[in-house]
Order: sequence, then structure tokens, then C-alpha cells
Amino acid sequence: MTKPDLWRLSATELTKRTRTGDLSAEDAVQASIDRMNAVNPALNAVVEDLSAEALERARALDTARAGGAVPGPLHGVPVTIKINVDQKGHATSNGVPALKDLIAPADAPVVENLQKAGAVVIGRTNTPEFSFRADTDNPLHGRTYNPWGRHISPGGSSGGAGAAVMAGIGALAHGNDIGGSLRFPAAANGAVTVKPGLGRVPAWNPSQSAERGLLAQLMSVQGLIARSAKDLHLSMPSLIAADPRDPFHVPVAWRGEAVSGPVKVAFTKNTHGYDLHPEVEAALDFARSALTDAGYLVEDAEPPNVFEAGRNGYRALMGEVYALMKDDVDAAGSQTVRDIFAVYFQEFPPFAGDELLRMMAKRTHYARQWSLFMEEYPLVLSPFLPQPFFKPDRDTEGAEGVHEVLGCAVYSYAMNFLGLPAASVPARLAQLPNGPQPINVQIAARRWREDLAVDACAAIEARAGRMCLPLWDQIQAGGSA
Repeated sequence: MTKPDLWRLSATELTKRTRTGDLSAEDAVQASIDRMNAVNPALNAVVEDLSAEALERARALDTARAGGAVPGPLHGVPVTIKINVDQKGHATSNGVPALKDLIAPADAPVVENLQKAGAVVIGRTNTPEFSFRADTDNPLHGRTYNPWGRHISPGGSSGGAGAAVMAGIGALAHGNDIGGSLRFPAAANGAVTVKPGLGRVPAWNPSQSAERGLLAQLMSVQGLIARSAKDLHLSMPSLIAADPRDPFHVPVAWRGEAVSGPVKVAFTKNTHGYDLHPEVEAALDFARSALTDAGYLVEDAEPPNVFEAGRNGYRALMGEVYALMKDDVDAAGSQTVRDIFAVYFQEFPPFAGDELLRMMAKRTHYARQWSLFMEEYPLVLSPFLPQPFFKPDRDTEGAEGVHEVLGCAVYSYAMNFLGLPAASVPARLAQLPNGPQPINVQIAARRWREDLAVDACAAIEARAGRMCLPLWDQIQAGGSA
């Protein structure tokens, strides 16, 4: 492989070379920077170019390794960081013009953990205003485009991260997820991710002036978007390293005990009244077949109260958002995002007062039901969305648009309310009238068992192939990006 093609390597492939010295960190990082310069102008996925400091850090890593320092597990791996997380010396703007000069005084735990492992940050990726849309556009940095084509939203809120990593800009992309913001971009772009469970990854922004609301603390998590499941197994152990600034972080090893016998998977196509698109059904059937052939025991089984837990959980979150965030959105948000929030409050009528407190208490009931169910079924294979991914700005089209984007996504935000891990992996490339687009499925897992979900992703990926390969062929042929 020539130097210009090094951007194609996965994080796993890169570290096999960088850790032994067969490949310098500088060459690995330079190749990703060159790729960023080639494709990012058409995507606007990376909105802050950190090439100069990235190359300086890469050279320092090479010098340290040559001097006898033990390379970290992510030595020389180019990564991106989402602009809603603190990186020392850079603005944590969250896509909001009023925050464009909010300079981080120190690194957030996830940034620090990645860098301690040897990763090199080459850029910061776009997010919608306040990181609260399933699409990515804002008045500060503009719209991010999906590398598959402009007929598909790049997803949100980690839309810049998903578009960047799938286009070849860095081998790993940081993102976060309070209702689906890792899994929406993964599904939109054909990437692989796992939303970690509650307490798994340390989280805190040194620039923040107030603590987050309780439900934000319970539902929001930090994670990574990758092009292969193997890269999640490689990188997540570094991301979950403890940090005392998060007092509720749980120091559990990435790999748990082996499950005795074949791993049982509950399989459902239930979309709770929403139409199931034939391409989504085909992706689910493919994933089921791939898991069965890989030795999993996949059975039709309905998990408890997905729709009720998901809708009530998001209504509770909207109650907290209405009380703690609405004034900031009204004061600093664009008219577009204010209009979207108004429809959110219609789609998910906010719980308030005693009703909100009761629903927060009922969260334990839902989580207990799932815990008991997962004693028998450690994994649940389900749709992520019932339809192929939506077009850009669909959520600006009133109640019908928000309903298609978020209303039907109960398998997404239910997992946040329950605090359970949930992975997203592509199982099919659909050839639709507007153009090709990937179809992802979701795999939820027992608490603390992100590794089981990623194992299942790897089994599906082994059959489906990595979705980046046909995407890169399409880009090379001039089809998009």
C-alpha cells in the first residue's frame, strides 16, 4: 500500500504497523489529513482543521517510540472529536454562534483517554445546534453532507463524525448519544458504533458552568463511530478508562465473562404500528441469518415495553429539557431550531411536576423488566428505524417530519432511558430510487456487556462486508462526496 492510500487502513490495521515501527505515526496522520483535504470540502464534516498540531503530536510520538517509550494501544491512530466536547484551547461551540468563543480550559475525559492511548486528533466535527437534532446543520458552521449523496441526511447529532469516518477522514470518530446521536449517524452513513451503557465512559466538560440535568446524566453517553467492529474492540477499552472527574463512572473491564452455551438473541421485527420497509425487513433477516450461521441461538421473542419505555422516557427528557434548556434555545438558537423544539414538545408532550418525578421513578421498573428478560436473552436484535434513513432537513417539515425522524425511533431512545448498551451495524446496502444507502440494524445488550453487542456486530459484518468499501468505490467513480 502506498503512502497516499494509508487512510484506507482501519485502526486495527494501522496499529499493527505503527506499534512495531513499520509505519510512522506521522505518515499515518499525514495520509488522513490529505484525505480530509480531498473530501471534506464537499462534506463539511470537519469544521476545525487541526492538521498542524496533529502532525506535531505525531512526530513527538515517533520520537518517543524511537527513544524506547512503549507505544499506546492507539499509537498514531488519526481521530476526530465532536465540537460539543472540550478539547483544550479549542471552542466547545455546540454549533451555537453564541458559544463560538467558549474555549475549553482542559480536555474532557474522552479526549484525554484517547490521547493517552496514542491517538492523534486531526480535526473537530460538526453537530447541529445544541446537539439536539438527528440531522446536522447549524448557523455557525453550516450543513454537513452524507458521503453517500445528498439524498440522505448524515444523521445527528454526531453527523460530522459519521460522515468523516466513513469518508476516510480518520480511522475513529468521537461522538455522543442522549437519544440516538451515535446510532443515527452510524445508520445514515453505514458505520458501526456501540452506545455504551450508563456509567461506562467518563464524561465531563471542564468548560461547563452548570451541572447537567439528572436525565441528561442518566441518558447521555460518550462513544466512538468506526468503520469496523474490530476497531471498536480495539479502541473502547481506552475510552472507558476511569477519570475521577466523573464520580459515577463504573470501572468495569471491557471484556466480560463468557456466556455459557450459545448466546441467545431475541429477534423482533415489531415496529409498534409504524410501517416496516421491505429493505429494513431484508436487513433484519440478513442479520438474523448471519448470527445464526455464526453460532448464535436466535429466537423470535418480544422484549418488554419498548414503545412505552421509549416514549415515556423521551417525554421525561423533554420535561427536563423544557425546564432547563428551553430558555437557552429561545435566547441563542436560530429560528429553525426553535421551531423544531416547538414540534418536539408536541410530538413528546413534556412531563412536568409530580408527573415527571413519577416517570423518573418508573425508569427503574422498565430497567428491571429488561434485566429479567436479558437473563435469558443477553442480546436483542431489532430494527433501528422502521424505514430507510430520511432526507436532509426532514425534521424541519413540521409534525410529520419530526414524527418520521424521531417519533418512530423508539428502539433508539428506549435504550438511553434504560441505560443499556446498544450497537448499530450495517446489514444491507439498499438500491433505492434516490440512490444507494446503507441499512443498519440495532443490537441491544445486557448491562456492562457492550462487548457482546460488538461481537454480534462483527459476525454480521463478516457476512455483509464493511460498508466503507462500496462507498469509497462510489466516491472514486465520482458518485458523491
